[in-house]
Amino acid sequence: MAYRSGFAAIVGRPNVGKSTLLNYIVGQKVSIISDKPQTTRNRISGVKHLPDGQIVFFDTPGIHLAHTHFNQKMVQTALSCIHEVDLVLFVVEPDVVPGEQDTFILDRLRSIKQPKVLVINKIDLIKPSLLMPILDGYGKRGGFSEMIPISAGTGGNVERLVSIAMALMPEGEPYFPEDVVTDQPVRFLASEIIREKVVLKTRHEMPYAVAVSVEEYKEDPVKDRVRMQVTLYVEKESQKGILIGAAGGMLKEIGKAAREELEGLLGVSIYMELWVKVKKDWSRNNRFLKEMGY
Repeated sequence: MAYRSGFAAIVGRPNVGKSTLLNYIVGQKVSIISDKPQTTRNRISGVKHLPDGQIVFFDTPGIHLAHTHFNQKMVQTALSCIHEVDLVLFVVEPDVVPGEQDTFILDRLRSIKQPKVLVINKIDLIKPSLLMPILDGYGKRGGFSEMIPISAGTGGNVERLVSIAMALMPEGEPYFPEDVVTDQPVRFLASEIIREKVVLKTRHEMPYAVAVSVEEYKEDPVKDRVRMQVTLYVEKESQKGILIGAAGGMLKEIGKAAREELEGLLGVSIYMELWVKVKKDWSRNNRFLKEMGY
């Protein structure tokens, strides 16, 4: 049997479960998750190793009708990815009629020649009788090599999806060693986990105006410890107050949650210092966005 390897982009509108799907496929957390739109800001990779092949999956920012400069850049990141891969997985929710954002993505997918698989997520939340009308609705739009219902949250049918994806990969050598599950550096994963905790802890109080920069990351093999200095950038003084909280309580909660998860991930103790700085209108500052890797 020939060995297959290639790249697959996971695309869709915000909050359809792309990050949850990637994490389930690779078997560990490589992409942060929340119920807020646009949690994923960069193209995150996860590597799936199989006996007969390897697939490098890209989790992309949610594609939507963006109006702000920052969101437009994230959408551009996702749209550029679909032209660089061997396969596109278009993830949708189980809606009988595609909404405006899904239609927007469908229109963009028509221009690519690579195979496309429609992934209907969250099927555990609907009645089975609704599945066929959904498949018929998307099937009439054509262009999909396969259409498959799954539940990324429970793992339902995900193995079959991976098998379908592997069958559509070209023949080739592996891109990564067997012990690699992501090509993201540890500093990046740390900044993403910290940003996830900001989103989860501040909830509705804090808009998406937080950028995380790991200024210092030093490993001490003797003490089996990592020392981190992290800056959280916000756009307004009022946001700084929310993030710090009364007597620094909110910042302590964020740091504690991030540190505990990172210690479990890295297997070392972590000393973390968090600082909050105001960078006015950073989300519209191209130079700053480039420095932050967006």
